Amino acid sequence: MKMRKETGELLERLRSERPLVHNITNTVVTNFTANGLLALGASPVMAYAREEVADMAKVAGALVLNIGTLTAELVEACIIAGKAANEAGVPVLLDPVGAGATPYRTESSLRILREVKVAIVRGNAAEIAHLTGEIREIKGVDAGDGGGEAPVELAVRAAAKLGTVVAVTGREDVITDGTKGFVVAGGDELLARVTGAGCLLTSVMGAFAAVERDPLRAGAAALTLYGAAAEAAAVQAGGRGPGSFQIAFLDALAGLSANSAGADAVRPLELAAGGGAR
Repeated sequence: MKMRKETGELLERLRSERPLVHNITNTVVTNFTANGLLALGASPVMAYAREEVADMAKVAGALVLNIGTLTAELVEACIIAGKAANEAGVPVLLDPVGAGATPYRTESSLRILREVKVAIVRGNAAEIAHLTGEIREIKGVDAGDGGGEAPVELAVRAAAKLGTVVAVTGREDVITDGTKGFVVAGGDELLARVTGAGCLLTSVMGAFAAVERDPLRAGAAALTLYGAAAEAAAVQAGGRGPGSFQIAFLDALAGLSANSAGADAVRPLELAAGGGAR
């Protein structure tokens, strides 16, 4: 109940402040990401040029880096913007889309993590595993749960190794800083059939990180409300398919309230003294 109350308060703060979220994201998802952030109540900007990304990052509430359509120029822009955001105290989030699909994607993600202080990394199990040097199946830029054990242990290991808050999303979402965290239930399988649903989620986490200094709580709130919006959208779409779901999902983001998430949607992640899950 306490977490639900805090999530509602963060949503109200977000809509009151309308934080600017600077997205350096992939060309496939820009429209959906911008509309999703607007529906939620944030203010999106897509700025990619190396000549301006530092200036934009400094005035944003959060910076979201997404390597979906990867180029050398994009990586350089991400690093320039990331360093500027670090200097200005602006939280940086990384979505390592397709990490593990090619060595270049993995190394580009790791380079960003080496050169930029990242507050939250969000990915599916396969992407996060490849960032830690583990191998899990990935096809193109898509992956399911990636095989292996439950995502809790993976998230804890990744947070410790990468030195950041890590969110592993899937059937259940896990977010942790390596010593404490949350497991978030909810969502709908239709999310996996809408291009950019994961990318938008990272940007929504950025919007919450812009109004909440604790990235763990910001990320948990975003995951909780995102899942609630997906559930509401699935009902509204009435089984008509991913096209109807996508439109209903934008409406559901706009319609979120403090009472949208179920009381049992999020639970604390219990970790043993050595950092493992109990």
